[in-house]
Amino acid sequence: MATVPNMSAERASDSKPRNLIIGIGNPYRRDDGVGIVVARRLAAERLDSTRVIEQSGEGTALMEAWQGAEHVIVVDAVQSGAAPGTIHRLDARARPMPSRFFHYSTHAFSLAEAIELARALDQLPRRLIVYGVEGTDFSAGEGLSPEVAPAVDEVVHRLRGGLQTHFQDTQTHPKPEEQTWNPSNHSWRNTHSPAV
Repeated sequence: MATVPNMSAERASDSKPRNLIIGIGNPYRRDDGVGIVVARRLAAERLDSTRVIEQSGEGTALMEAWQGAEHVIVVDAVQSGAAPGTIHRLDARARPMPSRFFHYSTHAFSLAEAIELARALDQLPRRLIVYGVEGTDFSAGEGLSPEVAPAVDEVVHRLRGGLQTHFQDTQTHPKPEEQTWNPSNHSWRNTHSPAV
């Protein structure tokens, strides 16, 4: 019996699955690599009907990556002033992205700008959920800070345990637009984002 070779997160079949998870970041800038770490963990689990890829965070590449996908989840590091390790879950179709979350990005055209341009061009996926993990150390080097590493487990657990609930039609299955995970008490709560 022949075995199927293991495919990397970057190499997927030509037919695009409806579900796409994009891990964004730079693994050589400490906490900036949190999206990449999540993507690699999920890619290793080979989730049904879901493609998992890694991206640097450059806006035009992101727009190209999600083209043709109906349901997209993006995981990236953010800096909003919340406690390190806090996880922000944002529904990108519901309202504009708070651009100050992504102000540390090395790209002039980053995730927030890509989402807003896609919105203006009517090219957003049908569902686009952003998980922003609050980082603390963006210096050169590998490995996540001790405050941020536990957030990886929480995001992976949440995505592994219920991808379909992320992608239900909000008209028939209303869900909170925004939620925040508190690393100190390990709980989720419904929130509203700060001003864009």
